Order: sequence, then C-alpha cells, then structure tokens
Amino acid sequence: MRLKIYFVLLMPLLIYACEQPDPEQRRIALHLPPVGFKGDAEQGSTDFKQYCASCHGQDGLGTQQGPPLIHQTYSPSHHADLAFHMAVKDGVRSHHWAFGDMQPVPDVSPEATQHIIAYVRREQRKAGIQ
Repeated sequence: MRLKIYFVLLMPLLIYACEQPDPEQRRIALHLPPVGFKGDAEQGSTDFKQYCASCHGQDGLGTQQGPPLIHQTYSPSHHADLAFHMAVKDGVRSHHWAFGDMQPVPDVSPEATQHIIAYVRREQRKAGIQ
C-alpha cells in the first residue's frame, strides 16, 4: 500500500521530468536560426571576412592562428552544420590541429552563422570537397 502511495505521488514528477523541451528553446540553445531560414553564401562571404578571416584566412585557407575550413576535415560528412553553430556559440577545444582552442564568438548571430556556413560549403564544393 505504501509503495502505491509513493508511486502516485512521484508519477507527476517523473512525467514532468521526461517532458521534451520547448522546440523554440531548444533551437535557441543550439544557436540555430529560425526554422526555414536559408543561409546566403554571398552574405556569408561578407560575414566570414568580418568574423572569421583573421584566424581562418581571407579565403578560409587558414592562418598561423587558425585552421583552414576549406579542407576535407571540415567536410559536411565530418563536421555537420550544427558543429559550426556549436563552435560559434560555445567555442571548440583543439582536436584536429595545434592552433589552440577556439573561443566562443558571441557577436555572431545564428543567422550570420548560417550565412557563413553557406559560404564555407560553397567554397568547399568549388574545391571538390563533398
């Protein structure tokens, strides 16, 4: 009997704890643009030069401060677009290269990040990276 009472009292708590997060909150937490937003490679080129080129090079081919993004290591099959969003939001611990950790870039919005991704993917395709 006592076990049934505990079960009845704890069941609402368990149900609440297992609820899915609000999709909008999840989108924001993952640093994603609005649903349906499409990145523009031309705008991404401008945003890349403003936010990324100092470390990753004017053409995404790397510098002494950061790795090349136009490289097989960052192909869509190895680093999905979400990885770029997470890197901008949270930074990245150095793992492929010896450039040190990438710090978060809080001034770059999810929309700008999506534009940058469109630019990087376009340049990767031009370089034969699939």
